Amino acid sequence: MTSPLNNGVAVDQLQEEERLETQPITEDEVYVFPTSFAQRRLWFLDQFEPGSPYYNIPSAVRLRGKLNVRALERSVDAIVERHESLRTTFAMVEGEPVQVISPRSNVKLAVADLRDIPEDLREKEALELANREARRPFNLATGPLFRVTLLILDEEDTVLLLTMHHIVSDGWSMGVLIEEISTLYDAFSKGKPSPLPELPIQYADFAEWQREWLSGAVLEEQLSYWKEKLGDIPPVLELPTDRPRPAVQTSRGSEESIVLPRDLTDRLKALGKEEGATLFMTLLAAFKVLLYRYTGQEDISVGTPIANRNRGELERLIGFFVNTLVLRTDLSGEPSFRELLRRVREVALGAYAHQDLPFEMLVEALSPERDMSHNPLFQVMFILQNAPVKAKALHDVTLERLEVKTTTSTF
Repeated sequence: MTSPLNNGVAVDQLQEEERLETQPITEDEVYVFPTSFAQRRLWFLDQFEPGSPYYNIPSAVRLRGKLNVRALERSVDAIVERHESLRTTFAMVEGEPVQVISPRSNVKLAVADLRDIPEDLREKEALELANREARRPFNLATGPLFRVTLLILDEEDTVLLLTMHHIVSDGWSMGVLIEEISTLYDAFSKGKPSPLPELPIQYADFAEWQREWLSGAVLEEQLSYWKEKLGDIPPVLELPTDRPRPAVQTSRGSEESIVLPRDLTDRLKALGKEEGATLFMTLLAAFKVLLYRYTGQEDISVGTPIANRNRGELERLIGFFVNTLVLRTDLSGEPSFRELLRRVREVALGAYAHQDLPFEMLVEALSPERDMSHNPLFQVMFILQNAPVKAKALHDVTLERLEVKTTTSTF
């Protein structure tokens, strides 16, 4: 069902309207599964600060051309039907959070028609609505944890807003979502059936498998590796700042964009290739040099996310798979940059080979002294965004990704 909104001003009322219009689902109809370890941590964080937008994953896509809204709506419905994670909410059972999977969708395509606004103001209004939607909180208990809003600027100019909560999604998932919307829309707008193959498993299957597999000897081997690497890790990276850390860490943040010249990027790739290192390793080594220059510390740990989709059947799923690795590097002895790159490469490869231990279990096992003013084990993250996004031109419509400002920084 499409939910029309007058000039976008009612976007914030949509959640209440959906709650009132959704057909009730009885307890007999839902399926309950354990959470994954990452979901469990995020659920508890939400209990400390309910209604927080810090773990929203937003995306905005500009669509130029004559859009078939009905085909888009059918595409959204098909994706929610296809991925159980987008029909999932969370509840507490015997002191532990669980996944509650609904048999049907309560996700609606909300439509905000901006054509009554003066043409020269529509772009600004669309960006404001996109940024507001990116910060609108989710309710993990009632859901839905996936929202879709279409902003109509003109007959052949629209913006599609896609927002998921991190507890059912990650950055890779957003790429899967956009690619599947493209594929389904192209088929439905031509009167064809869905060409997507049936998914072999769902996220709940992964959560159950993870809990069964990550135990006994496997768990001990993973824990042993990380305890050896991080057991005596320095508590904090002392970056020089213009003001003291707040007593309690906030998730307020912003961004600054720069563009690296093509020639520099090519030379970085060439250097990495000479040393058997990836572009990520090369950039991380340079970043650690920068941190050393600012802090004077020779023992530097940086966090980085890893997709954690090392099985083929996980690649096409929407869900919270991403894990956080702690990459600790010794910069002592005044190494050359090539020597430092070799050290970074060795650390990264070892971490990749032991990527299955969830970060939350690592923190629990190491039990570092907790300080509410900073994150445990690392305070700086380094990310190379290279998750595949294969969105193609839709039938008679072209796509363009837009930047959405979230004003948060979380890990």
